[in-house]
Amino acid sequence: QVRLQESGPGLVKSSQLLSLTCTISGGSITTASYYWSWIRQPPGKDLECIGYISYSGDTYYRPALKSRTSISMDTSKNQVTLHLNSVTPEDTAVYYCALTNGIVHVLPRSLNDFASWGQGTQVTVSS
Repeated sequence: QVRLQESGPGLVKSSQLLSLTCTISGGSITTASYYWSWIRQPPGKDLECIGYISYSGDTYYRPALKSRTSISMDTSKNQVTLHLNSVTPEDTAVYYCALTNGIVHVLPRSLNDFASWGQGTQVTVSS
């Protein structure tokens, strides 16, 4: 069973860079057809896909966040990293990394759309 664990700062100041890491166990991030997504849920709002990186390194970013977002992978550590720069209080949310196999969800309805996901990490951006 593939397991995912997010880690990173719980509190970030406005205009700073947010970096989150997803550590994967029980499977390789380069397994064919695997897609590693970063999604978030702001308080009182629906899930939204920030972007994803494929097993081969191809990326997709939500258009509204594209200019501020970067997702990368470290195969030696079996990790996927999210960088979101110039954060504002609007970026306050629970952030999840999630796995899909063979498909991608850019408009997720719930975490159940994904094959596996981490427990999530709360990120608060202070003004």
